[in-house]
Amino acid sequence: MDGCVSASISRKGAGTPGLRRVDEIGNQVTVGDDMRAPLGGSSADQSAAGLLVAAGTGTGLILFPRAGALPSVWVGSVPAAGLTPDDAAALLGAVRPCSLLPEHGEGWFGRPGLAGHRLGQGAAEPAAGRDWSPLFRPARSSHGGHWARVEAADSTAGLELVTEIEAVSGGAIRARHTLTNRGRRPYVVDSLEVVFPLPGRVGEVLDFTGRQTAERIPQRHRIGDGLWLREGRRGHTGHDSATMVVAGVPGFAFGRGEAYGVHVAWSGNTVHRVERVASGPGVTTIGGGELLLPGEVTLAEGESYATPWVYLAAADDGLDDLSAQFHGYLRSLPAHPRSPRPVNLNVWEAVYFRHDFAKLAALADLAADLGAERYVLDDGWFAGRRSDEAGLGDWQVDEAVWPAGLGQLAGYVRARGMQFGLWIEPEMVNPDSDLYRAHPDWILATGHRRPPLQRHQLVLDLTRPEVSAYLLERISALLTEYPIEYIKWDCNRDIIDAGSGARAGAPSAHQQALAVYALLDELRRRHPDVEWESCAAGGGRIDLGMLERVERVWTSDMTDALARQSIQRWTGQLVPPEYLGAHVSAPFSHQSGRYMPLSLRGATALFGHFGIEWDVTQATPEELAELAAWIQLYQQHRALIHAGRLVRIDTPDDTAWMHGVVAADSSTALMGYVQLDEPGNDQPAALRVPGLDPRRRYQVTDVTPGARPPHRARRPGAADARLPAVQVSGAALARIGLAIPPRRPLTAVVFLIEAT
Repeated sequence: MDGCVSASISRKGAGTPGLRRVDEIGNQVTVGDDMRAPLGGSSADQSAAGLLVAAGTGTGLILFPRAGALPSVWVGSVPAAGLTPDDAAALLGAVRPCSLLPEHGEGWFGRPGLAGHRLGQGAAEPAAGRDWSPLFRPARSSHGGHWARVEAADSTAGLELVTEIEAVSGGAIRARHTLTNRGRRPYVVDSLEVVFPLPGRVGEVLDFTGRQTAERIPQRHRIGDGLWLREGRRGHTGHDSATMVVAGVPGFAFGRGEAYGVHVAWSGNTVHRVERVASGPGVTTIGGGELLLPGEVTLAEGESYATPWVYLAAADDGLDDLSAQFHGYLRSLPAHPRSPRPVNLNVWEAVYFRHDFAKLAALADLAADLGAERYVLDDGWFAGRRSDEAGLGDWQVDEAVWPAGLGQLAGYVRARGMQFGLWIEPEMVNPDSDLYRAHPDWILATGHRRPPLQRHQLVLDLTRPEVSAYLLERISALLTEYPIEYIKWDCNRDIIDAGSGARAGAPSAHQQALAVYALLDELRRRHPDVEWESCAAGGGRIDLGMLERVERVWTSDMTDALARQSIQRWTGQLVPPEYLGAHVSAPFSHQSGRYMPLSLRGATALFGHFGIEWDVTQATPEELAELAAWIQLYQQHRALIHAGRLVRIDTPDDTAWMHGVVAADSSTALMGYVQLDEPGNDQPAALRVPGLDPRRRYQVTDVTPGARPPHRARRPGAADARLPAVQVSGAALARIGLAIPPRRPLTAVVFLIEAT
């Protein structure tokens, strides 16, 4: 089953959930091809046979029923010849059983899958702490070829557990738990996580950290005994998010090595974990879930809590294989962009808050002449917004700046053949705003103090219905009044003291994330022709929960092309190129101050969703001509870039990177070579291209726009011509590769590879 669905929730007296699902608008739909069997018979029983959940090749999960216990699990890549659960059971007979919910009561001495306790009442009961170590017994199961559902209960603790596993398009699997309280007293859920066992040969971990303008910095280390825990506590995904935790055999890389990647599909607080339990006996696991604040999820009788979906991809051939599975899933979603990705012009770095129609119209004229197809008016258009210190929350057009409204600019842009887009930041409010002065209680706070400001703003409490209703009305009014076809939705601060006044200041980060989803979902329903971009001070909210609802993300507020190379390279571990906003910025970066040649700026934007973030009225005629050539190259090949398989070539050092995309039918590839720094030596690099048909012949052509900068000269005046076109086999390109002489730093070359 693909897409985002939520499990049906058992209510007291409502009957047993099993073969039904509830879709996102609450309608029941039948899964189909269901089989139901009790879990927990002897190994000789037919009901105790192992069950494989997989969608062909890709990642598979096998459930092994156990008598009186949750089923144990194996996960791994599925070969083309397939896997037989009975064979796996025979081979794994000596392995310690590990379920998707490790339980302390079964002798698990690592981090438990469920941590919680029951509140008491009256002098005869402890105030808290009961039912803290549940032990679930399986009750029933249902399954189809691509999914399984296991229902279990601890009748003594008064808890029920439903675990769902699904194989999704692209080859990954996902799982989640739903916990229901059947006891009379409230049950506090401290944590509930999905955990997958890994083979002992896995010995190295890759995940990511970062900050604003430097997202997704990779970090690696060996797995040792104990717990590697990555917590995200910023109220949204965060610039320092783990994004994906990858565990693999030592030395795994883009094109080699067994690896397992986990991602928690949630736009709030998260946990990603890798753990090696040394004895008892020992086992290595990977998993994650939502990070819950104290008391945030307290279940009354009959209430349930469902974890976010936790995705797992397994691959035998490195990080690119993992990426292909996540990219395949995203490309299957209803929200995935179906039309060619238009060239964006965003005016932020051209004008900032200095909105002037004549200047903005001049930018529109030049952008249209260059080939831009969408024009985005960024921050500064609404009431009182002459700086970032005021105006957020007052979503009315500033009549002092736009006396005739935005219709004048929108009409002008559309007359030049471009779509019109607009920036908003719905979740935030400035204290210096009419909204805050009228409703100071509409912010997230613990109840007894105002949280500290970040970027002069506070966070609105979207869990309050009146706040979400206000935002829905104001944004819908803008989308109705003006011909807006694109919204850039920003979120420029973290959440501190994420408490709701509607709950006396109790934590509400979980409900806030759900409220953001609900607001965006309703806006999408009301305005189906509008496309949405997720921005959070750049790439601070990039996760599958948000990507299921938008057509684009702003990858980073860093537009320096050299820095963007790394940010885009590693964001691509989860997200395919068509989502990644990548803009050609000014020659001297507004963030770093460095000078970047246009060849590097163009080549960096090419392998994403191409855009412009530059005051092109200041560009020279030569620069405009080269920029137009880069736009034309993008438009010629965006169908390939946005549908092909991402390829990142392993290189001996980081002075040069090679990457690109290969068509699914192996007929075409577009590859880039980027010289990031002074080469370590004069030995030519080998651009080897995997994924081509080894038996076919290919034409390799240098299609880099603009004047050809010289190679790294060995003598004064030496310069080399463009690399000549060659015809070779796919086998030769994969094995030998195209020799590329060392180049000057901060230059790039693009090659088109076409079957003859």
